Amino acid sequence: MKKNILVVDDSALMRRVICDIINSDESFQATDTCKDGLEALETLRKKKYDGVLLDINMPRMDGLELLDKLQEEKIKATIIMVSTLTTKDAKVTILAMERGAIDFVTKPTNVIDAKGDEFKNRLLEVLNAVHATSMYSGPKGREALKAETKPVAKKVHTFSSPAKKTGKKLIALACSTGGPKSLQSVIPKLPKNLDAPMVLVQHMPKGFTKSLSDRLNELSAITVTEAQDGDILENGHVYIAPGGFHMEVKKTSGGGHQIALNSMPAIGGLRPCADVTYDSLRDSGFEEIVCVVLTGMGADGTKGILSLEKKKPIYVISQNAETCVVYGMPKAIYQSGVVDQVLPLDDVAAAITKYVGVK
Repeated sequence: MKKNILVVDDSALMRRVICDIINSDESFQATDTCKDGLEALETLRKKKYDGVLLDINMPRMDGLELLDKLQEEKIKATIIMVSTLTTKDAKVTILAMERGAIDFVTKPTNVIDAKGDEFKNRLLEVLNAVHATSMYSGPKGREALKAETKPVAKKVHTFSSPAKKTGKKLIALACSTGGPKSLQSVIPKLPKNLDAPMVLVQHMPKGFTKSLSDRLNELSAITVTEAQDGDILENGHVYIAPGGFHMEVKKTSGGGHQIALNSMPAIGGLRPCADVTYDSLRDSGFEEIVCVVLTGMGADGTKGILSLEKKKPIYVISQNAETCVVYGMPKAIYQSGVVDQVLPLDDVAAAITKYVGVK
């Protein structure tokens, strides 16, 4: 049976384009549309959908106001924001994920680009990924999950060139679809005096990573910033890779470490790519690296972590399937056999803190 998707957008032309994209995939259908949040609220009070694509800027009731109303009335809905690449919309999109949206898709500013393959492919990719993870719910889904996540024999770490025992640790976290919302259950729970820096790769476009870092910094005791080229890594500080750049960690002449950004081609359509960050840590001076993989489609991070563990002591934490928006990246690293802990999202921050300690 096809999954039924509700499209909410104040542009009649954009509603039609989005519906055509959804209906082009045999797994989905979009027969119902709404022109604003107020109309969507009335519709969602009466009918349940498998997903809702929600615009931000609309008359009468915008996307953010609709999310507030849905929470207030305890109406459950799987909502994906459709946001344009503006600074204002980026900030609102991050707030929307605080209020219940699970992820977002960037919307072109004109209909011609909206009819292009890039928007179409991204929209269907997110819908299919979210749908695939939702199939783990219910008795049959749980049985399928057990089969896919049966215990994997832990690989014995071997190190071709052991690092000097400096006592320094680093946290390297990767996430994608569902990450912006999930990070709000991890970063704000980290203590200000965490005895390690964190480098974080979240797949997002340029502009959105700045809004994400600003918002996480507001919510957290620990310092969170969008990484800049040349930043010196400090304990108790989270550095988020900026959209449009790969992020590496390099040694400094004084024995510390700094951020190095580059605009080399996207890898597998990703820039930033977590594999690039993990690969760069092979030659770092950290004694041990805590690798954390949260919700996301695909397998970014797995190749880099497997490369890293051949040269460095690592401790790997992956998010469990039940709490993932999309069980892709955590599943890939789990199946590789290097994971030390599989945890619900709400337990990740405590595990990080316990392992690296505070100062």
